[in-house]
Amino acid sequence: QVQLVESGGGSVQAGGSLRLSCAASGRTFSSYGMGWFRQAPGKEREFVAAISWNGGATYYADSVQGRFTCSRDNAKNTVYLQMNSLKPEDTAVYYCGRHNYYAGGYDRVNSYDFWGQGTQVTVSS
Repeated sequence: QVQLVESGGGSVQAGGSLRLSCAASGRTFSSYGMGWFRQAPGKEREFVAAISWNGGATYYADSVQGRFTCSRDNAKNTVYLQMNSLKPEDTAVYYCGRHNYYAGGYDRVNSYDFWGQGTQVTVSS
């Protein structure tokens, strides 16, 4: 069983930065792409960013392109989301997930087979 644990969330003012981490258990971390999604109150979970198994490719939602950076350290079984120039509309619970290559694209919620518990990010204006 895979366990994903997010950390690094918090409250910041608009324009600030946060770095989220997602630590994974298990020996197969480096074989899977990983993704970040977020969910605001009353809204569906939406794609934020993803990274391929070796870090060679990254993908971003238009709303975060140029502000967020997704990276990974396979030696530490950890994926990161560096968030800069944060906006109030970035406020949400952020989740990391393990991508199932055979289930579909990185931007689809149903393409992920394991999720973390989430970490709250609150951006005030």
